[in-house]
Amino acid sequence: MLSAKVKEFILQGNYDESLTRLYVCGSEKIEYYRSRLVGTVEAFEAKFGTGRDIRIFSAPGRTEVGGNHTDHQRGRVLAASVNLDVIAVVAKNGGSQVNVQSKGYAMDSLNATELQVINTECNTSRSLIRGILARFTELGYPMGGFDAYTTSNVLSGSGLSSSAAFEVLIGTIVNDLFCGNKESAVKIAQIGQYAENVYFGKPCGLMDQTASSVGGFTTIDFKDAQQPKVEQINFDFANCGYALCIIDTKGSHADLTPDYAAIPAEMKEVAAYFGKEVLSEVEEETFFASLAPLRETVGDRGILRAIHFFEENERVLEEVAALKDNDFNKFKKLVIESGYSSYMYLQDVFSPAHVQEQGVSLTLALCQRLLEPVGGAYRVHGGGFAGTVQSFVPIDYLPEFIGKMEAALGKGSCHTLSIRPDGGTRIL
Repeated sequence: MLSAKVKEFILQGNYDESLTRLYVCGSEKIEYYRSRLVGTVEAFEAKFGTGRDIRIFSAPGRTEVGGNHTDHQRGRVLAASVNLDVIAVVAKNGGSQVNVQSKGYAMDSLNATELQVINTECNTSRSLIRGILARFTELGYPMGGFDAYTTSNVLSGSGLSSSAAFEVLIGTIVNDLFCGNKESAVKIAQIGQYAENVYFGKPCGLMDQTASSVGGFTTIDFKDAQQPKVEQINFDFANCGYALCIIDTKGSHADLTPDYAAIPAEMKEVAAYFGKEVLSEVEEETFFASLAPLRETVGDRGILRAIHFFEENERVLEEVAALKDNDFNKFKKLVIESGYSSYMYLQDVFSPAHVQEQGVSLTLALCQRLLEPVGGAYRVHGGGFAGTVQSFVPIDYLPEFIGKMEAALGKGSCHTLSIRPDGGTRIL
């Protein structure tokens, strides 16, 4: 559809029903989403010209709900897509040049026929685009050129995985434009991971991309790394009486790389004692029967982190069962247990190198004080050490909760989100 007609249709409300469902919003917020789409179309026109036959795509951020630091041990996770996303207005250009202009950044341009790894592109968005095109090409699809303008409201540094959302967005665009939408949501996630591993240069897992691509509550078992088991969970979060609140603890991620790296390294050291690569390959009973020699070999912290893995890996199954049974009270109890395990055993709430900076610990303490009396839940969110805390807050208590949290942590530290039902998708 031509861009002028798209804007007209949006402003007339022709897409209100699908936007309401996608963003889990009421009529009071639909004007914001209309304006956002029209504004992005206009930005595309200003950059790439008017009168183009356009399509609009969306890929959401994600929140990790269960399975803290289990994915790198090929364990189980529970994650969910959220109603913050990256959107793109896209048009084929009839050539081989790919141009992606992201709001606030320099444009990424590359040739769809030049798809080798370029080392100087590592850690750039262009490397991700090139890697995604390369993987689709390896799968036998002929790539072509397109122009895209993207804008994002996924909070950077919030643990909501804006990078994975961008990868899923590009994968969804390419799948639609050149592959007849033949590839599945899981395959698009794997293509995004491939681009991040091989072209971007980051050895990430697959959880972030899968949660963004599949959508809704999604549980993933990574035991088979090549064929992970993925299941979308049918749970109506919008009507459960709780809001998802992600709290920014205002901590710095600087100098935390050694802390993040130590978690998988120590877990793998425990697995190596048993001749295995990762902890999901180790029998839990065998592990507990070997604590004395393990203490001599890997030390106590590695053992505690392994204990967290075994318990958290099973807890994901219980969380999934609770959601399937529509037992949100049981689910909340398990969320809190997950948080305590991360605090006590995984030990990812503050850096031992920066003991005076304990924003995550302080935020968890405030959450316990405020949410325990009203039946809320709270846990460490994402990688830990700094960053964010996840909380489930009764809707009628939400304004008071936000007021008290932001009085302590600063204005704008609380972000209220919803679980969106769809992953990477073409909006229109």
